Amino acid sequence: MLREVVVLGVGMHRFGKFPETSLRELAGEAGRRALKDAGVLPRQIQAAYFANALAGLLTGQESIRGQVALREVGVAGVPIVNVENACAGGATAFHQAVLAVGSGSCDVALAVGAEKMFVGDTGRTIQALAASADVELTHDMGLQFTAIYAMRIQKRLASGALTLRHLAEVTVKSHRHGCLNPYAQHQKEVTAEEVLASRPIAGPITLLMCSSVSDGAAAAVVCSAEAARGAPQPLVRVLASELRSGAFRSGAGEELSTAARTVRAAYEQAGVGPEEIDLVECHDATAPGELLYYEDLGFCKPGEAGRLLDEGATTIGGRIPFNPSGGLTSRGHPVGATGLAQIAEAVWQLRGQAGPRQVQGARVALTQNSGGWLEGDSAAGAAHLFAV
Repeated sequence: MLREVVVLGVGMHRFGKFPETSLRELAGEAGRRALKDAGVLPRQIQAAYFANALAGLLTGQESIRGQVALREVGVAGVPIVNVENACAGGATAFHQAVLAVGSGSCDVALAVGAEKMFVGDTGRTIQALAASADVELTHDMGLQFTAIYAMRIQKRLASGALTLRHLAEVTVKSHRHGCLNPYAQHQKEVTAEEVLASRPIAGPITLLMCSSVSDGAAAAVVCSAEAARGAPQPLVRVLASELRSGAFRSGAGEELSTAARTVRAAYEQAGVGPEEIDLVECHDATAPGELLYYEDLGFCKPGEAGRLLDEGATTIGGRIPFNPSGGLTSRGHPVGATGLAQIAEAVWQLRGQAGPRQVQGARVALTQNSGGWLEGDSAAGAAHLFAV
């Protein structure tokens, strides 16, 4: 039985294009902000977990990425664990920090996720991203993650469950939310007509529907409830922390996705259901991917995602806002940082500190983070539930 774990502080470096900023500088800013938010000094951190996916391929830094980057935060001499789990790396680092504190092996832990994707050669970055799939099946074919999303969306369009208008409108919503987030890479509203007219990437997915190459970092300090006494910020409890990998698929009938299995486990761990969630940060690597998660995460029945969007339920002010941060499509997607950016948003929302994008009355938040591609599904999935 794990003891209660709380989020003491969070911090971010804005997501975007920062060609002159190194990976360690990105991580350093996010980590220092999280420590300041938590009211914790670097010497009080007893264990740290550092998530990064691409530095080995893009900058040449291998093996000790966390030990290098976290010196910028002032953290050294304690256990530092390097985490690689594709796009789910940040949430995986947080999961490990929660387990460390929950098990009693330490009282205060730091999770940092950072990615440096702008290295002067976008082609090399895209090639590195493709290596997060089973390369024998996809990499040599030139199959990118956008194409995988496109194939899944095409099935819904063919069935009539979704229309091109839905794909455009969910993108409009994401960018509208992103305009309210000072940490977002894209802070400009778009129209449905602009979305549909933007450059085709992988039919029916267009450029404005896609998350961008991005630099950025995010961090969180977690601690035991006992160690949190006198904290400077409202405490956010971790109700559930779940991590799953892609399962063997039989090909017979409808099988649960990695995301669905992970989130169901989180609901069971927390003892709550979708009807009790006030906001969701989900892994919309393409904006229409959010529509798939409406169903996978249990917020509507199969085939009803378009109706949920049409009702305005998933916008800020609706009954279950999705991605008030702007999501991956608007906030940006520096791979190793994304899961922790979702968690930072959930914490700010539950504290009532999200400014113009605040979800009023938010008490319970869900974050869902996917990573990689394996045998027709995500290779990794993480889900967290938080409450005040």
